[in-house]
Amino acid sequence: MRWENLTADSRDHSRAADAALFGADAVTTRTFDTPEFRGITFHEVRARSIINRVPGASRMPFEWTINPYRGCSHACVYCFARKSHSYLDLDTGIDFDSQIVVKVNAPELLRRQLGSRRWQGEHIAMGTNVDCYQRAEGRYRLMPGILTALRDHANPFSILTKGTLILRDLDVLTEAARVTDVGISVSVGFTDTELWRTVEPGTPAPERRLDVVRAFAERGIGCGVLMAPVLPFLSDQPAQLRATVRAIAASGATSVMPLVLHLRPGAREWYMAWLAHHHPHLVRRYERLYADGAYAPKWYQRRITRQVHDLAQEYGIGPAHGGMPRRPRDSGSAAPGTASATPSATPSATPSATPEPTQLSLI
Repeated sequence: MRWENLTADSRDHSRAADAALFGADAVTTRTFDTPEFRGITFHEVRARSIINRVPGASRMPFEWTINPYRGCSHACVYCFARKSHSYLDLDTGIDFDSQIVVKVNAPELLRRQLGSRRWQGEHIAMGTNVDCYQRAEGRYRLMPGILTALRDHANPFSILTKGTLILRDLDVLTEAARVTDVGISVSVGFTDTELWRTVEPGTPAPERRLDVVRAFAERGIGCGVLMAPVLPFLSDQPAQLRATVRAIAASGATSVMPLVLHLRPGAREWYMAWLAHHHPHLVRRYERLYADGAYAPKWYQRRITRQVHDLAQEYGIGPAHGGMPRRPRDSGSAAPGTASATPSATPSATPSATPEPTQLSLI
């Protein structure tokens, strides 16, 4: 595995070794002989930066991200973060699902970076590359420290997840929502359980993810649903879209935003192999639909978006606008354990000015 010269912009292998995200001497490899982690290898590293800039050409509605993990045991066959594993000389298939990089110092590093005079308190998105609430988080517990640091600095943030483990941190998320903008989105592309079992085998069932939406609604924190991905010829029929939007509406979601499957290099090969095994009759149709690149044709994307938005209106929820749902800050409240709602200004490390791979559809 290649660790040296792995920079925050992993495509730039010409950068000096001291610019690497972490060095080979900082890696500890572990396996755990428990059912939930059998077959998974964890590579514990001490990162040099944890706040990463989104590439300038990105379509994402945010500039900064935190990714405490690389690789994801959710094993979603379509995940376009798969390509990032090739920068480690790992394959984008099985290795992405089972070789997980864990940035064990993420909470302490984040607290230092948030305290830097150079940090201006910009919005930080999480779960946009791989899921920060994947199975590994149950053991490593990085997110409580990350969330308390963001809360204590009143730094706005958003989370996109397929994981129900986020409910463990509901209290600190509620505290953070009192002092800053907090956006929570859950990814549920479809409610077909048979399709879920083969295409997203490591994730909680769609209905369990919608339980997360219900739990946040009960706390008064708006939670949107990213309806992603909509899979052509597998989850895009009118009756299927209706069933999914109806379930999303019943969960109390504040918004729904559809996103059609896109197939970038790394994910494309893995997904097409899965398709050939499970739905061989669809291979030629996919080849035609995605003949011009990673994205489905505009006409197809617009059709799906229009259908979902019409259904959302029918069921009483609106489309999402501008990315994650947001909760306005209650300026009269202070989070427990904070002296004030303004960021600290003590000098420390600065965030990385170069990008990590970023995606909006998990995971």
